[in-house]
Amino acid sequence: MFSIRKIGIIGRTYRHLQRYRQILTVLFKYGFGDLVEVLKIEQYIEIGLNMILKKRRDRLEKLSRAERVRLAFEELGPTFVKLGQILSTRPDLVPVDFINELSKLQDMVPPFPFDEAREIIKVELGAAPEDLFASIDKTPMASASIGQVYRAKLKDGEDVAVKVRRPGIKKIIEVDLEIMFHLATLMEHHVEEMELHRPVKVVEEFSRTLEREIDYSIEATHMERFAREFLNDPTIYVPKVFRDTSTSRVLTMEFVDGIKISEISRLDDAGYDRKIITIRGVDLYLKQVFDNGFFHADPHPGNIFVLPNNVICLLDFGMMGTVDRQTREDFVDLIDSVVHKDTLRLTRSLLELTDHDEDPDIRLLERDLSDFIEQHLYKPLKDIEIGKMLQGLLEVASRYRLRIPPNIFLMMKVFSSIEGVGLMLDPNFDMITRAAPFIERVKSARFYPKRIAGDIATLVAELFKFIQQFPKDALEITRLIKQQKLSIKFEHKGFEPMLETHNQISNRISFSIIIGSLIIGSAIIVFAKTPPLFNGLSIIGIVGFISAAIMGIWLLVAILRKGRL
Repeated sequence: MFSIRKIGIIGRTYRHLQRYRQILTVLFKYGFGDLVEVLKIEQYIEIGLNMILKKRRDRLEKLSRAERVRLAFEELGPTFVKLGQILSTRPDLVPVDFINELSKLQDMVPPFPFDEAREIIKVELGAAPEDLFASIDKTPMASASIGQVYRAKLKDGEDVAVKVRRPGIKKIIEVDLEIMFHLATLMEHHVEEMELHRPVKVVEEFSRTLEREIDYSIEATHMERFAREFLNDPTIYVPKVFRDTSTSRVLTMEFVDGIKISEISRLDDAGYDRKIITIRGVDLYLKQVFDNGFFHADPHPGNIFVLPNNVICLLDFGMMGTVDRQTREDFVDLIDSVVHKDTLRLTRSLLELTDHDEDPDIRLLERDLSDFIEQHLYKPLKDIEIGKMLQGLLEVASRYRLRIPPNIFLMMKVFSSIEGVGLMLDPNFDMITRAAPFIERVKSARFYPKRIAGDIATLVAELFKFIQQFPKDALEITRLIKQQKLSIKFEHKGFEPMLETHNQISNRISFSIIIGSLIIGSAIIVFAKTPPLFNGLSIIGIVGFISAAIMGIWLLVAILRKGRL
């Protein structure tokens, strides 16, 4: 796992200073110098900041703030591109206009030379590629921030695609994550409204996601599991994985020659049935989410191919989502209450599905959800777009500081994306009607005799465990009370900025007292003409005055740098 260290003064850490300079240069270039002031970064990277502040800031006034964020992320490289792509699925964290821009993010890194890929293959697989494969193209067929894909042929003549991780990418990502963690910590300390969004937790979650995505052995495991789950479905195809020539940095899989689902004209020319493709593709994702609880979380058109006989083939299994049975049922309750325009049940379902520090005003929440239903549901069924509906629901949740778990966001993203693909293939496609049987199946599964018996058995086991443990816990509490060791922990939140300000004031007062003492003491020494003397003045007194002047200037500069006296 990536080590996200809590960095103190980053300016003292060379590798972070160099990267921090690059990040700040890009921020200033795209007009985000105000972030430096808000986060007070100058106290952490004094050298780097002083150099950057001398550079002319390029204000790109013709571009919106969201566009400038996208351009900055693209220039900052793979870690920030991936962060932006993940943020584009989080309307609870960023506004809608930012989501639209971040969804356009593209990798801006050039391909790395084949010689470097050859060396990685040799180190990982124990032999040069020319010894492992009958042939391998030296020009990558695809290149991205994390890795490159080469077409090759096995000794037995089978065509394969060899994915090689970009050299040094893990170290680059680790440094960027450490800096992100540091910036997130500063945000929580200096930006009050960021407390709700928990940027530190977001970075930690992002770190785990990115770690899984760059480990090709995890992607191989995902592909094999996915293939097992759809083994008996002839309408779905998953490329084979060749474990003998795969590691965490190299992934060899079957080469699939299909047509991207977005290439409508090619599909039509090849005689494919777009309506069948739409139904099969959408059903595939509905089965993944509602039946299996394990789903392909990156369903953009470039990852969905069509093979002969309208067979659907998915690629890129680096990002997968998982949802347990209870979460699936809670999500179904949410969708069902929306479809049936049941405001009370929708309110209850939303609260059960989200995390929140404080209970919201239920009456106001019900009112806004009623408005939401009226806006999105009182129209013909064929005109209801589930993507826009879920987006509106997320906006209501964000307004009341209700945090929706990441796996739920991934599900919502999948439904929105696959609905868009369906409408692209078939303008008359109706997502809600297509999803209805899957939703009903999840609802009715609760009442299967086998399921009820299993739930009762689990409940009895948990109750029995509680009854067994309760006397021990009661005795332990009694013992602590008798020994006067029982304590209640209180945690005060929101005091950190006040304490920081208090410490700064205390330091300045102490510094001022020292300066004042130096001035008074030096004046007494000079007046008393304490030797040694220079032109009738005490040298010790003069040194004291000079020291007081230097310290006074230092204090004044420090105060002015903070922007206030």
